[in-house]
Amino acid sequence: MEQGNTIKLATAGLVAAGLAAGGFFAGQGLVHSRLGFRTVTVKGLAEREVKADLGFWPVRFSASGPTLEAARQSLEASETAVKGFLTAKGLPATALQVQGIQVEDRIANLYQSGGSPEARFVLTETILVRTTEVDKLADASRDVGGLLRAGVVFSGDAYSGGPSFTFTGLNAMKGELLSEATKRAREAAAEFAQESGARVGAIQTANQGIISIEPAVEIPNSNGDSQIDKKVRVVSTITYFLK
Repeated sequence: MEQGNTIKLATAGLVAAGLAAGGFFAGQGLVHSRLGFRTVTVKGLAEREVKADLGFWPVRFSASGPTLEAARQSLEASETAVKGFLTAKGLPATALQVQGIQVEDRIANLYQSGGSPEARFVLTETILVRTTEVDKLADASRDVGGLLRAGVVFSGDAYSGGPSFTFTGLNAMKGELLSEATKRAREAAAEFAQESGARVGAIQTANQGIISIEPAVEIPNSNGDSQIDKKVRVVSTITYFLK
């Protein structure tokens, strides 16, 4: 009986040893498999300096008077002055669009108290300038003193903050920028691989990231839309296999 138990224990020991050895070799195979798929993740940057090709300027101005008719006549005089100023700066009449007129009766306004009866009615008008002649638009915006001398009263809100400029040619250069960003990423991966004694293989994953249009000069607390000169920026994130 004791001999039989001894044989069973020996057999169990051999089976356990075999399973342990099998687990060890399987574990080693997994480790080597993982080591065979080493990767590196890098970023590639591509930038281009461009010039805005479209400009917008909402010119918002007001006029007041004791009667609605008086305020209207004053507003018409201001509108004529604004249009004459802009066309004199080389901007065509087709680039000017009247966006609408707002009317305020300060006596009828429950939230308005005091004020002069001579300025009971306040009319506010916006003329939107939309043009591809961005240099002319920028020049006009720098000479708004001419409108002030003509008696034009600008509305004191965000719409009178000057022109905004944008670049619309992104699609035409997107492919070239992505190709360059990919090239820069591979160069970075190759440098890393060389330092680690490996070679760059195929792409595992690729993310083109964000394509952005930024001001050429970043000024803190400044609206970048006001700059004509822009910078198109592409950042690609790519993971490569290492051999």
